[in-house]
Amino acid sequence: MNTDASDGGGGLEAFEVIPAVDVQDGDVVQLVQGERGTEKTYGEPVEAARRWIDAGAETLHLVDLDGAFEGERENADAIDAVVDAVDVPTQLGGGIRTAEEAFDLLERGVDRVILGTAAVENPDIVAEISERHPDSVVVSLDAKDGEVVVEGWTESAGLSPVEAAERYADLGAAAILFTNVDVEGRLEGVATEPVRDLVAATDIPVIASGGVATLEDVHALADAGAAAVVVGSALYEGNLTLAAAQDAVGEDE
Repeated sequence: MNTDASDGGGGLEAFEVIPAVDVQDGDVVQLVQGERGTEKTYGEPVEAARRWIDAGAETLHLVDLDGAFEGERENADAIDAVVDAVDVPTQLGGGIRTAEEAFDLLERGVDRVILGTAAVENPDIVAEISERHPDSVVVSLDAKDGEVVVEGWTESAGLSPVEAAERYADLGAAAILFTNVDVEGRLEGVATEPVRDLVAATDIPVIASGGVATLEDVHALADAGAAAVVVGSALYEGNLTLAAAQDAVGEDE
């Protein structure tokens, strides 16, 4: 579904709360700190996607978790079904390793591709895709202990998120997706300082992810300068509702 959700320059129009639909073995799951074996299952992907759209989602964050771990898309059919079923913009990550795969997804209807490992191993892929499809690449910087990690959060890339963000902004990335793996999936709160550092280091939007448990966490990330926040476990577990999270930052727009 190619619906323009940007302000024409690759940025989100206003702070946005984006539900996560992470898919593993065909089911929606949430992991704790990105570790296999910690997953909790939340049903079928299309049903989850429709649930969040009915609740007011304006964008969906889709991840092929098996693809992230294995290096190739393992849940393509489930993801395709979601893209076909929804009428809001989608951003998709997990197992996208080549420009050709990204082109196929963008031309199939995904609005933005999220590149993590591929962008770290071959930064020029960001420029290659962006040249053909402007504002279509979100670079995923997943950090553990202050360092970017790749291959499904299992290997250190040897650089800091700030160093990486500066590189990808110059290469045409539309946004940075920053996931703090140290707090991901634990429902124990967010760490705002790394987000502030990224926002200060780059002119492109920073989408925050990881650790959101309360409305105060959503507010804190907005105050830190994030353009949006991806929320998973807190929504699925009922710690907060999408409407409440949107309302919590509505006065800031």
